[in-house]
Amino acid sequence: MVEKVTIPSIIIEELRRRGLDPEDVILDALIRVMDLDPDTVIEARVELAIKYLNEGRELIDKDPVQASEKLYKAAEECVKVLAQYYDLKDILTKVNGRGRWTVTELEKAVEKISEKLGEWFTTAWDDANYLHVWGFHEEKLDPEAVRTRLPYIERMVNETIRLVKTSQNPRNG
Repeated sequence: MVEKVTIPSIIIEELRRRGLDPEDVILDALIRVMDLDPDTVIEARVELAIKYLNEGRELIDKDPVQASEKLYKAAEECVKVLAQYYDLKDILTKVNGRGRWTVTELEKAVEKISEKLGEWFTTAWDDANYLHVWGFHEEKLDPEAVRTRLPYIERMVNETIRLVKTSQNPRNG
């Protein structure tokens, strides 16, 4: 279940002015403050990936700009889940030290995850990033261009769910 919380608009505006996504900042802060265990973090991020995938899918024909961003966010959550799942300590240490993910850590995580899952993961990430830049920021993609990339994002989410739900976590042996 996803809960809604009201954050003063001045805080949201300041986060966006600094190029930060309010949801990401809040989630990362809560994870840090609560010192959540990795399995809880994984479960929370999987829930978000599913939420973003479903929202993105529903928005393709109505609002391809927002659909692009939701689908990118689904892929981003998968990268974060799998970085935690595979216990990519070097990356997670940098993220925890900074208090947030950057494009650099996401990219490094994608490289390491692709070594485990195959090149398809890098290709899917590239499609997600294309949606983020050309679909969301540049607003250049129509519904068909977004729909073309949907199966790659769906695969990322579905494979992430399959791994974390059915496999024994590598951290636990």
